Amino acid sequence: MSINWFPGHMHKARKEIKKVMSEVDVVIEVMDARIPFSSSNPLVQSLRGDKPVIKVLNKADLADATLTAQWQQHFEQEKCVKSLALSATDAGRPGTLLQLCKKLVGPKGDRAVSAMIMGIPNVGKSTLINALAGKKIAKVGNEPAVTRRQQKIRLDQGVDLCDTPGILWPKLEPEHCGYRLAATGAIKDTAMEYESVALFALEYLRTAYTEALRHRYKLDSLPDDAVVLLETIGSKRGCLRAGGVVDLYQAATILLQDLRNGKLGGVTLETPAMMERELAELRALIAEKRAAKDAEKQRKNGASSPDQT
Repeated sequence: MSINWFPGHMHKARKEIKKVMSEVDVVIEVMDARIPFSSSNPLVQSLRGDKPVIKVLNKADLADATLTAQWQQHFEQEKCVKSLALSATDAGRPGTLLQLCKKLVGPKGDRAVSAMIMGIPNVGKSTLINALAGKKIAKVGNEPAVTRRQQKIRLDQGVDLCDTPGILWPKLEPEHCGYRLAATGAIKDTAMEYESVALFALEYLRTAYTEALRHRYKLDSLPDDAVVLLETIGSKRGCLRAGGVVDLYQAATILLQDLRNGKLGGVTLETPAMMERELAELRALIAEKRAAKDAEKQRKNGASSPDQT
């Protein structure tokens, strides 16, 4: 799957954020509760330094509540990190976020607490800002990268909020994160292959959320093969071409839209333990490639050196 992860405006946004970070008291990182790791931008850690951070697991109403609690516990093992689960149905919770900002920063006298809100595209950051402000300030859209430049917003409770563009990162690792981002809609649909993303999602869903799939698509049992399962879903939903052939693109569209809209119930596509394993595998792969590169370099250096007599 080929995706343009780091377009020009993302690079510019990163530079602007780094420039104003010294004036910030606390960072609010908004992520998708369905993919807390994949939607957590590693640039946030490097840009914030030792400043306190609140990790907001947004869209919690679409996620698995048990796994959301696990992720909150996992994040709060880090120094200066607090977490908060929010959803579209939590009318009063945004105020809790402002209170938490002030608690983490401590007394500032007459000066308002300066908070910077960050997050990758399409995690609901603009919707959250509007809820915090009590009115429409930030532009909301269902396409990634709606916010393109910084803006400062004076909020109640003595908090000034600095909004930032949604930024992705230069290199996506582990690679499965890309499929999870695509499955939840953090990446424009034109930048991915629906069928590949749907098959990736089904590989996970058919074991982690078996009953949800069976109930949604009225299936007695689930095939072991993801392709056969997608074809079965497509057949059930009438995604048929001439000759009775299942249109996999149409079937994939139905599955991904159901996933994104919560029609499968609360679903979380990754767990802390899963991501620890993937990171360990990534580190091992990087070490293996580095060792092979060093060995090749030594071989070439040896071949180019004159014989010693």
